[in-house]
Amino acid sequence: MKGHTDFSAITPQELYTKMANEEDFVLLDTLTDDHFEEVHIPGAKNACVFEVVFLNNVERIIPERKKEIIVYGSSDKSMDAVTAAEKLVRAGYANVNVLTGGLVQWRREGRPLEGEHTEISDSSEQLRLGDGTYTVRVDTSIIEWAGRNPNKKHVGTVQLAGGDITVNGGSIGGSFEVDMTSLRNIDLEGDDLQPVLLSHLKSDDFFLVKLFPRAFFSIMTAQPVEKPTLSSPNLKVRGILELRGMKKEIRFPATLSLLPDGGAAVEAHFDIDRTRWGILYGSSRFFEFLGMHLVFDLISIQLRLVLESNDER
Repeated sequence: MKGHTDFSAITPQELYTKMANEEDFVLLDTLTDDHFEEVHIPGAKNACVFEVVFLNNVERIIPERKKEIIVYGSSDKSMDAVTAAEKLVRAGYANVNVLTGGLVQWRREGRPLEGEHTEISDSSEQLRLGDGTYTVRVDTSIIEWAGRNPNKKHVGTVQLAGGDITVNGGSIGGSFEVDMTSLRNIDLEGDDLQPVLLSHLKSDDFFLVKLFPRAFFSIMTAQPVEKPTLSSPNLKVRGILELRGMKKEIRFPATLSLLPDGGAAVEAHFDIDRTRWGILYGSSRFFEFLGMHLVFDLISIQLRLVLESNDER
């Protein structure tokens, strides 16, 4: 690792030898304090690299910039230790080393560990909902929308009226109902134009809410993404969106997260082409010489669904 990085690599065997010989160095665990309490290498100090105050915490532990420091993280798949080493070098620490393979490799070689739970779990394990029915919590779920024209963007929300998903052997299905009468605008709050915009959105130029007060989405498939990370989408969703009385297929990525109470949250953001559902107002694909009435075809949707396991109710 020497070169432009200005830090070195050290193997678990080399670190173990240094520990056995009681050499003078500081061993720095770069993971969260909760993880440190669970498992760490004996003698290590903890300074979480994800903290904004990481360098301040290190300076309290290691004020001497010439001190030999050995940093470690979770595994060779994670950049925690390397990121910490780069920060330390930039801060003026002159003798920084990174433990190759991190805690995972240290454990594979049978080296000693301390903590409340010394088994190291694989955080990249595929998230899976248990079989059963999960009901959407309309009070904590939200759908946000954004529409645009050449001059500005309008943003707002619309509420879910209900829905649930079913899980059976890893297969996910279900449906949701959206209350279109709950359309709300945010960016014009307090402006006299806000009720004008809302009235227009609910009119026959857009969502024709009087005749179609509900929109519906039904899941056709929700396929797991192969080898996802916890911070990236882990589902590929395909379904039917019924809007303004018209049914069209849509596809989008989504991120499923398990909640401590046994439920789950689903996050997604994507664009839909409103003209597919007959919402043609302001579209230059259908009208000429629109002037100030031009409205872009794409509507951005961002949603968060909070799902409650029926078994927990």
